[in-house]
Amino acid sequence: MTPLMIICLFIPLLGTTLGSGMVFLLKKDINPNLQKLLLGFASGVMLAASIWSLLQPAIDSYEEGNFLSYLIPSLGFLAGIAFLLILDYAVPHTHINNEDERPVKAKSKLDNSMKLLLAVTIHNIPEGLAFGVVIAGAIKGTINESAMLALAIGIAIQNFPEGAIVSMPLEGEGISKPKSFFYGFLSGVVEPIAALLTIALTVFITAILPFTLSFAAGAMIYVVAEELIPEANEGKHSNLATIGLAIGFVIMMILDIALG
Repeated sequence: MTPLMIICLFIPLLGTTLGSGMVFLLKKDINPNLQKLLLGFASGVMLAASIWSLLQPAIDSYEEGNFLSYLIPSLGFLAGIAFLLILDYAVPHTHINNEDERPVKAKSKLDNSMKLLLAVTIHNIPEGLAFGVVIAGAIKGTINESAMLALAIGIAIQNFPEGAIVSMPLEGEGISKPKSFFYGFLSGVVEPIAALLTIALTVFITAILPFTLSFAAGAMIYVVAEELIPEANEGKHSNLATIGLAIGFVIMMILDIALG
């Protein structure tokens, strides 16, 4: 791995860390309208990254007209959706602003907080997979390092509001600011870990790179469709989530095309 690859590996975690640090600067509760905007923004970044950083390179791995150019990416995409679907059911967690999934008789406030932490950690796994696959592609020479840097910056931008959305509700439930920050940071640690595991797998099995690229795309789209967009549209109707999605999508698209 080149020095740039190593640096890029931790750029997304930096975004989560800075976002989690907002717990020291802002009030306990995030303004609902701001939260809608941030969740929409995160959705847009992940959608654009899934298309240009993951699915398109997977399709371009094959010659034009080769039936594998749509078969393998399709199978990988559906496998990524299925993986997150199973993970979502298997791991106990709760969602932001969703009281129905919290236990009726929680043993402590930390129980609820940990479930929220698990939810965000689950969301970060696809991002780690996606970035690991892109780094593996850069190592093999099928993806240039500029595209890798674009995805790292895009995920970091998306992780910033996500870190704040995690740490601030935790502090609102009675967890201290330092602990809330630590839990927010911890939710992002899974990304470089997942990335390294993916690199280890994909680098040694080059043939599965198109499948793993589309697998990561499917996992990211699952998070957007299942979690981010529904949460962004909860409560009083607002177009802020849609505006945020558009802004995030365009920024990530520009980054990917300009640096790719």
